[in-house]
Amino acid sequence: MSSVALRGVVKRYGQLEVVHSVDLAIEEGEFVVLLGPSGCGKTTTLRMVAGLEDISAGEVEIAGRVVNTVAPKDRQIAMVFQNYALYPHMTVRQNMEFALKPQRLSTAEVKSRIAEAVRILGLDVLLDRKPSQLSGGQRQRVAMGRAMVRTPKVFLFDEPLSNLDAKLRNQVRLEIAKLHKRLGTTILYVTHDQIEAMTLADKIVIMKDGYIEQVGSPEEVFARPRNLFVATFIGSPSMNLVPAVVQITGKSVKLAAGPLTFDAPSSIEAQLRAGQKVTLGIRPSEITLVPDHASGLEASIEVTEYLGTEALLNLRIGEQDLCVQIPASSRPPLGQPTVRIDVDSRHLHVFDTESGLAILA
Repeated sequence: MSSVALRGVVKRYGQLEVVHSVDLAIEEGEFVVLLGPSGCGKTTTLRMVAGLEDISAGEVEIAGRVVNTVAPKDRQIAMVFQNYALYPHMTVRQNMEFALKPQRLSTAEVKSRIAEAVRILGLDVLLDRKPSQLSGGQRQRVAMGRAMVRTPKVFLFDEPLSNLDAKLRNQVRLEIAKLHKRLGTTILYVTHDQIEAMTLADKIVIMKDGYIEQVGSPEEVFARPRNLFVATFIGSPSMNLVPAVVQITGKSVKLAAGPLTFDAPSSIEAQLRAGQKVTLGIRPSEITLVPDHASGLEASIEVTEYLGTEALLNLRIGEQDLCVQIPASSRPPLGQPTVRIDVDSRHLHVFDTESGLAILA
């Protein structure tokens, strides 16, 4: 196991800067996910760690050694690619043996390492097959095995599940989680899929336009998003955003959003000013349905989406659309035009509309 550190790392292509002064510390044995939309710089950052892209400025350190000028093969890393990158003319066994050639190991050591990877990943029945005879999930397991036999200090994964169908993604994701638990090797993993990030990561690094927007545990980035981008990028279905204005009357601080009016969370009242434009964030799971005779707001039902164990109600109140996530067993009968809803103001996320930054206690 080894730690990885990025200090002020920059990537430029000519005059175009695509990664901007990234600072990141990865502890030994940590599973860190770089998460963000396409073009945010996450794969470029990973490739700089791997040595596949030159670093325009800053330093990359692996196991206490700055590796800016160290060749990829000498960085003691192993990379698993999106497209598997297996040699098509070689069998599974030969692909794994070839990965060990630069290390000049004894025949006994090569056999031992391959046997261990085969045992962990269940590759024994595949050893004499070529990549064209394997399914996508099997190819990705072979790619993982080829990386494992090198006993790297750091594993790098570049969107390894993006070419797999939904069922295989779930299976291989579970295998990656088991692999990390068993080996304890430091992992830096790139994806645009928040489910992968939330289920695999010890720490998530959310990127946008070449900048790091937030670093934290899955729980932290979900419960306390630092800005509007993180708030809407993390969570499925996405957070509801509602424009509002701060109203202060004496000691009363309200957040007025058309027909929706909330008491401001007491923990942030002191940071709000009268007339300030804010954006309220409400997770669909934090909106509750209440009986018709109860207090609450009436909302018209636009669309109901049945998802098995849960349902999504797409509602409209005045000019505001809201998504509500409820147990499927609680969804309104077909044809019911309206429901009444309630939102606990303690669950509100409040953002300054101008800056997009969260107003946090």
